[in-house]
Amino acid sequence: MSDQNDYVFDEETLTPDEESLLDELGIHGESRRRFLGQVSAAGFSVFALQLIAERQALAAGLDPVPNAAPTAVENAVKVALNVNGKKTELTVDSRMTLLDALREKLDLTGSKKGCDHGQCGACTVIADGRRVLSCLTLAATCEGKDVTTIEGLAAGDELHPMQAAFIKYDAFQCGYCTPGQICSAVALLEEAKAGEASFVTEAGRPPAAKLADDELRERMSGNICRCGAYPNILKAVKEIHTGEETAETWNFAKPFDNLAERSNEGEVADETV
Repeated sequence: MSDQNDYVFDEETLTPDEESLLDELGIHGESRRRFLGQVSAAGFSVFALQLIAERQALAAGLDPVPNAAPTAVENAVKVALNVNGKKTELTVDSRMTLLDALREKLDLTGSKKGCDHGQCGACTVIADGRRVLSCLTLAATCEGKDVTTIEGLAAGDELHPMQAAFIKYDAFQCGYCTPGQICSAVALLEEAKAGEASFVTEAGRPPAAKLADDELRERMSGNICRCGAYPNILKAVKEIHTGEETAETWNFAKPFDNLAERSNEGEVADETV
């Protein structure tokens, strides 16, 4: 029985390309010798040659796997829809969600997969003017629909007003939920203009009336922000809804003229509104 330290081959047998590959992987010294002792020379050489060939192909702008067979689609159905104003035809698995079709078929990765159970709202897009949870919507059911994702809201380099408001009020931190938040906000304002009521809408309220803060919160409640940026999200949505800037007010403790005055007043807490 051979000992685990009886290496199959050593560093002297490596080609310059193989040495460079190990350097890039951060495998040096004893770690390199141990690694080489655990793989066969043939296996490592094939891996190195394949990786080097792929890099050279990518550098030349070529398909690194030109002969790869296309992945077969099970239960295939064809779907024609308009995505961000562009007519698109897709062949998808009948069980594929709209979210997966957008991300994997159309490379529109702005819509995020969060909980994948329709609870967080990160995947929200607009279909025929209404908010939908794309993780719970089958792509096959979107035949002929107009779908707008976060990528389709801006007009070229000009941001949608809601996008600009989110930036203005810093209505995000990590940004993962932001695409769904913005799509939801854009659609809910159109829903309110059309007179659609929410759970907290007062009876008899005119459709054109301004939405109270509590109603805006309730209408946005399907979108969860793990960073807790809700106050700034509300300010952004409210400004676009009312057309009025939400003023920032800051009240700071007044500075003391001398230490005696400070000792008389005691501890002073920062006041921020």
